[in-house]
Amino acid sequence: MTTHLTFLGAAETVTGSRYLLTTNDHRYLVDCGLFQGGHTLDALNWQPFPVPPAQIDAIIVTHAHIDHTGYLPRLVRQGYRGPH
Repeated sequence: MTTHLTFLGAAETVTGSRYLLTTNDHRYLVDCGLFQGGHTLDALNWQPFPVPPAQIDAIIVTHAHIDHTGYLPRLVRQGYRGPH
């Protein structure tokens, strides 16, 4: 089985934790956080999500801070329908 981890957030900042774990058959989002810390970071929350949300099979939340969960409502609005 091939596994790939893609950093979608929290790179070069401590907010916006989002990691996409892809296997041969599934896509899992680990955390789904908001970016925080001024206009530049806040603007990232309004960018299109880099993966079609309907193609994510499940979301795994490591803990309930807003920088790890705050983007969940927007992801659902964009088409995520899996378990969370």
